Amino acid sequence: MSHTNPRPPIVAILGHVDHGKTSLLDFIRSSHITAKEHGGITQKIGAYEITTTHTAYATPKITFIDTPGHEAFSQLRARGATIADIAILIIDAKDSLKPQTIESIYHIKNANIPYIVALNKVDLPEANPNKVKNDLLKHEVIVEDKGGDVPVVEISAKTGKGVENLLETLLLIIEDKHLVYDLDNPPQAYIIETKKDRRGIVASAIIKDGVLRIGDTVYSEAKKCKVRTLINDLGATVREVTPSTPFEVLGFEEMPEVGTLITKAQVGEKLVETLPSRPTDIRSMLQEKPEEKKLALVVKADSVGSMEAIIQSLSKNEDVKIILNAVGDVHRSDIFLAKTTKAIVIGFSVTIDNEVKELAKQEKVIIKTYNIIYELLDELYEVSQLLKEKEEKEKSLKGEAKILATFIIEGEKIFGIKVLKGKINLGDPIELHRDNNPIGKTKVVSLKNRAKPVQEVKKEQEAGVVLSPPLDIKIGDMIKSIL
Repeated sequence: MSHTNPRPPIVAILGHVDHGKTSLLDFIRSSHITAKEHGGITQKIGAYEITTTHTAYATPKITFIDTPGHEAFSQLRARGATIADIAILIIDAKDSLKPQTIESIYHIKNANIPYIVALNKVDLPEANPNKVKNDLLKHEVIVEDKGGDVPVVEISAKTGKGVENLLETLLLIIEDKHLVYDLDNPPQAYIIETKKDRRGIVASAIIKDGVLRIGDTVYSEAKKCKVRTLINDLGATVREVTPSTPFEVLGFEEMPEVGTLITKAQVGEKLVETLPSRPTDIRSMLQEKPEEKKLALVVKADSVGSMEAIIQSLSKNEDVKIILNAVGDVHRSDIFLAKTTKAIVIGFSVTIDNEVKELAKQEKVIIKTYNIIYELLDELYEVSQLLKEKEEKEKSLKGEAKILATFIIEGEKIFGIKVLKGKINLGDPIELHRDNNPIGKTKVVSLKNRAKPVQEVKKEQEAGVVLSPPLDIKIGDMIKSIL
């Protein structure tokens, strides 16, 4: 029998620097925490939970992620962490949209979560909310009083004006999502920050399902943690945490990665040496992303004029999809966005510092820079055409499976496979692929599911196969049945 409970929403606040994100987070926290609780706060742990006065909803509680802007947001998503349930886009009502505001819009839209626009500093005489709403239209953000469905709340993060209305709007929107968790489920928590201090390795996390208790043995990928201490956002030691509680956990033997999942199931060690090295040629991204139908791009340029010329030219190429276009240098957040959306980063007359280059190398994101516009357009056209050809070839794919294991039974080599696309039939001609490169041809001469001979296996099913003629097959290779 399940024991479901309403789960408080987890909220990320994004926007341009100096538009009031920190002021809003600070005001919400200080105005919803008692003097007694304030005394217990020993340090910032990357998130905090508040209890609102709005008791008409499934839960009056809200958890805020208190991490640096859209970089942290996209970094979490690049690791597969769909941690935020809803976002607040904060905009200065007198400054309107700035470069990071525009980038934040792309990040929120790519996360595919609901969001609210918070117009800050509306109490100042220079504030012009209507201009902000019109400027948002240029980026396909249509607010409610312009005929769209994105709510707008006018606030002052400094005085607190409108903040309670913002919190209630947030609870109202999230009510339709019916967020719940099950006490009987294994714990699932996402790491939002990591550090090492006098206590040892400390991971800050937010739990999304189940219950995590002191004494539990959990893993972040292959990194083990025997939970020694749990500390909540008020600095108090607790025996257990439930969703959507932010907490610090002590007990990791090695430093886990931000954005990874804490769970009781151990994910096998990543074999770094078996991963393909970062491609240096833009064409080699075709080997890495066979499923992409369009060439996805994150485009950064040195000026509005350059960007307009690039976008106008690229809009004529139907095989290109622009994930983000913005003026300015390539930042860390651009790398995480590109990783999440399987895009490549294009820089036109912009600088890329060594830290960003190193991050791109780690995340296996391709960056290409240009100073001459026709070179950029020519190369992108060539690559998009190659992608189109590759897509046509993919249409002839009947089935695709991954080699999971090898066995020797009565002197015969059997491969354990899992079908990822389509189906594999007995007698199918097979292409063997390693790192998306074809390395040989063979044929399915035996096909068994749970030791019983079968004629075919379909997507998500596992089977044992014998292939003839034998090839030098390794775990992780792919076999493809081509029509």
